[in-house]
Order: sequence, then C-alpha cells, then structure tokens
Amino acid sequence: MEPSPQGSPDGPPEGPPQGAVPQAAQGAVPQAAPQGAPQGAVPQGAVPQGWPPPRQAYPQTPPPFYGAPPPPPVNVNGLSIASLVTGIVCLVPPLGLVLGGVALGQIRKRGERGTGMAVTGMALSLVSTLLVVAGLATGAFRDVSDGVRDVVDEASRTRSTFELRKGQCFNSPGGVEEAEAVDVTIVDCAEPHDGEVAGGFTIGEFDAWPGDKRIEPVAERRCEELNTAYALDGWAVPDNAWMYYYQPSKESWAVGDRSVTCAFAAEEGKLTGSVRSDEETLDEHQVAFLKRVNQIDAALLEEPEADVEEDRKANVAWAAKVSETVRATAAGLRAHPWPAAARGPVTDLAGELEAAGKHWARMAAATDPDTFWEHYEPAYDALPADLGAKARGALKLDVTPPAEVTADS
Repeated sequence: MEPSPQGSPDGPPEGPPQGAVPQAAQGAVPQAAPQGAPQGAVPQGAVPQGWPPPRQAYPQTPPPFYGAPPPPPVNVNGLSIASLVTGIVCLVPPLGLVLGGVALGQIRKRGERGTGMAVTGMALSLVSTLLVVAGLATGAFRDVSDGVRDVVDEASRTRSTFELRKGQCFNSPGGVEEAEAVDVTIVDCAEPHDGEVAGGFTIGEFDAWPGDKRIEPVAERRCEELNTAYALDGWAVPDNAWMYYYQPSKESWAVGDRSVTCAFAAEEGKLTGSVRSDEETLDEHQVAFLKRVNQIDAALLEEPEADVEEDRKANVAWAAKVSETVRATAAGLRAHPWPAAARGPVTDLAGELEAAGKHWARMAAATDPDTFWEHYEPAYDALPADLGAKARGALKLDVTPPAEVTADS
C-alpha cells in the first residue's frame, strides 16, 4: 500500500496541497506575491478559495431611531378673533356675543384653539350691551349725542376773521372791541350778534409792513364806501351800529395777510336782524331813489372843520358842491320812471330840493363870512328833514328816520 498524503491515511487532506495557490474569489483582484517570497506562497491578507469569510466580531449597528413625525399645528378659530375684536372696540355689542358662541361650537367640533379669546370677546360684548341698554333707558346717550352735535356745530360755525365773507353775521368771544380777536362764530343774522360783514378788500399800497397808523386811513376810507354800498338805506341801520373793520397785524402781515374786513358792529348790546340793503336785495326803484338822495348826505358830511372866517375858500367850495348835488338829485328824481304809487311823493320831494338848492347857491356865492352865515341856516332848513318819508313809504323803504335826523329837525 502506497503511503497516503500528510495527515490521516484515510481522510482528506487537511489543507490545500503544499505549494498550491488558491483561485481568487469571484470578483476579487489577485494579489501579487511579494518579491522574494517562496513560489506558491499565499500573499498576506488573501482569502483562499473555498474558505468561509471571517465572522464579524460584533453585530451590525442598527440605523438611528428618530421617532414619529410631529403632528400638524392646531389652527386658531377665526370667529374667536372676531369676537374678541368686536368686544374690545364695541362696534355692535351683541355681535360679539353671537360670534363668540358660534366660535365655541366650532372649536369643540374641529379641535381648534381660541376658546379664551371667544370667552373674553363674549364677556366684553355682554358688558357693552348692558351699558347700551342702560344708556338708552336713562337718556344718557341722547345727552352725549346732543353734546357732540353742539360741539360739531360750534366748530363748523367758527371762522377766522380772515375768512369772514360779505353778508355773514358773527359773534366775537371778547366783543368786537377786542383788538386781537382772531376767531369769531358765525350766527344767523336773525339772532343777536356782534357784527355783520359788509365786505372787504386787499391792501395794495404798501410792500413792507407800514404800521397801523398808515393802514387805518386807508381802511376807514374804503370801509366807508363798502358799508354805504352794503346798507344803502341808512334809515334801516340801527342807532347802535357803527363802522368797524379788522385789519392786518404786524404778525399776520409777515405771513402774507393783506386783507381788511369791513363790518357793522354793535357799539352797545347786540344787533338783531340784517342791515343789508344793497343792489342784491332791493328792487330797481328803491336803488334809484336811495342812490340819489344818499349823495346829498355824503356832500353834507364833507363840511370843513375850519369856520368860514378861518378858511373861506374851503367853505365856499363845499357850499357849491352841496348846491350842485341837491340840484342833480332833484333832476335825477324827476327823470326816473317811478311806479304810480311813488310818482307823486317823489315829484314833491324833487320840488323841495330845487328850492333848497337856491339857498346853497347863495352860500357858495358869498364873498364874506357875514353873507355866508346869513344863508347857512336857511340852506339847511330848506332841505327836507325826512328826505322824502312819504316817497320812502311808497317805495316800501324804512320810514323811521335815524336818531340824529330827528334831533336835528
């Protein structure tokens, strides 16, 4: 019997034949034998074919555990927000109660948030509702409403003196005598008031601030013209009414104010009713009559302050102007086509004025003071004291003469 290979005589060999190189595992890259190694030696780290791979020393580490994804966020109920806002601002008190109740029902069904806001809104709305009921029952809301209405009305009627317009009646907080009045209150002219605006104008004579003393003569002259045109029927102007005006101050001039407001103001007490009687409120016959007779008053007011002994030339010139004005007025009254009811009284007035004009002509022709004074009183007496009260009545004008006319007569 031939000897068996190394190992058990009957069993399989314990390892690969000496010097054999195992076939590389499928897919493995054969490793070259290191230089100088014995032929047939297995490279270090190579795995012989047919041998099981070495076991892992520890079990494989499982993937990390992060838990389940978080649940979606819970929404806030929109009606609960609306209930809270309505309760805070008290827009419609019962509405907050309704919105809060609906919101609580939706929150229970949907699992939403907002219970606290809904309850708070309902509580605030309940308080507001109770206050409204109490206010309506006691009349407190009516008092508040009336107070608010009064404040709004007062604010709407308050005007700056720069904003006053022709025809407006007003009250001044400190009376019209207050020099620094800025704001006034517009009132109905039928109510008692401090003044009535006759018009206004813009100062154009000066570039730089001229001072009060230079503005006043301009304002007086222009306001006299405007007031006369606004109240043609001087007999209808109350005895306590006098010419008044608001002019720029140094401070308002600096910001561009150049306006003067002319008015009739109460010297004492209050004015009641409008003094307006101009071309916009009178008919053509009334305007024609007043414009003509008013010229006589204007001429008489120009009488010189110096007596004829001191300034004969000025006094004689004034008498000549009055004479011419009286004659022109008489001619104008005769020329106008008056209504039938006024024709007779106006004709009588024209005759009286023509006779008076002759006395004024003699005054104008005086060459010495004695002759002038000789005709002075007869000339005044010749003028009709009432300047045609009958004609006024026929034309439906005021027939009550002013106090100074009554006193002179």
